[in-house]
Amino acid sequence: MSTIAVIVVAAGRGTRAGGPPEGPAKQYRTIGGRPVLARSLEAFCRHSRVSTVVTVIHPDDRDLYDLSSFGLSKLIEPVPGGATRQESVRRGLAALAAGKPDIVLIHDAARPFVPADVIDRAIDAADGTGAAVPVLAVTDTIAVVDGNARGETLDRTMLRSVQTPQSFRYADICAAHAKAAEEGREDFTDDGAVASHLGLTVSVFAGDPANMKLTTPEDFSRAEERLLAALPDIRTGTGFDVHEFEEGDHVTLGGVRIPHTKKLKGHSDADVILHALCDAIFGALGDGDIGSHFPPSDMQWKGVESSRFLTYAADRVKARGGIVANVDVAVMSEAPKIGPHREAMQKKIGEVLGITPDRVGIKATTMERMGFIGREEGLAAIATATIRLPV
Repeated sequence: MSTIAVIVVAAGRGTRAGGPPEGPAKQYRTIGGRPVLARSLEAFCRHSRVSTVVTVIHPDDRDLYDLSSFGLSKLIEPVPGGATRQESVRRGLAALAAGKPDIVLIHDAARPFVPADVIDRAIDAADGTGAAVPVLAVTDTIAVVDGNARGETLDRTMLRSVQTPQSFRYADICAAHAKAAEEGREDFTDDGAVASHLGLTVSVFAGDPANMKLTTPEDFSRAEERLLAALPDIRTGTGFDVHEFEEGDHVTLGGVRIPHTKKLKGHSDADVILHALCDAIFGALGDGDIGSHFPPSDMQWKGVESSRFLTYAADRVKARGGIVANVDVAVMSEAPKIGPHREAMQKKIGEVLGITPDRVGIKATTMERMGFIGREEGLAAIATATIRLPV
């Protein structure tokens, strides 16, 4: 059986979509609460026939490339891209040299909706012919334009639009890129053209209209609409948690360590915000509660960070093909004050759930010195989570 590796090219700047310096490169923008790049990588990392995935990133984006919360186990260390797309691909190919795969697929990071059957077709085509690209028939009339004047109409029966992933025998595409580099040719627009330049026969296989490339702001709007249309089952869950104080020097709330004269007593780190959020997500899923998934009688959870529980809850949503749309938490506390730490909590929770901070609400209220919270004997949190699932 052939070993399959994938190179995801993510070193571009995406200026037409409003990339640097106006904002992050398009592959790091979110759609449906998750980065474009994470969605592209997930398609390959979760494919049963793929063994290794390497990302080629822009050197300036190393701090943005944090995908630890997405469980992409087949990823190897990213490599920095070059001045041209071809140089970036060459660096990706070099990163795979130790494993020497039989077949390599090369994919644009800005195509986050690549279907699994397109990946299958890419692998099978390269297995059979050695080099192949996915194509779509052209349905519009195509004409040559000279300035403002329309010229010749081209025969669209002979034309195809070309997508990625493009697939090749590893040794052949390495040789093709080496030849192009020796000749100083950095003007090829895709890897199929590089392979053709070496003299390889590049076959074609059926692409998919769903495998769209995100190029302009309008593309991002369409992508959001598509994701929401595919997840029509909107569910809301609530969660509540309370913990008492004991002697200590800090509390952990929303995954953030806050200096305090006491700490919260509990089996784990007693993070009431994250515990309430877990129950809200489990409630939206109809999937029990935090105690049924992480019983306090199980000593493996003693003292652990509650972000592990929240990651697990988010993964339960992903396993159902859904997304966490937004979450909201109200904390009932006399002290410590929540406001100074709100942004840090929003960032941390957003990272764990794979959503942007503006989809994380954090509010706080005192109990006007009434009850056990008013007496500063403990604190509590109530949370709401909205998720979207396919029907």
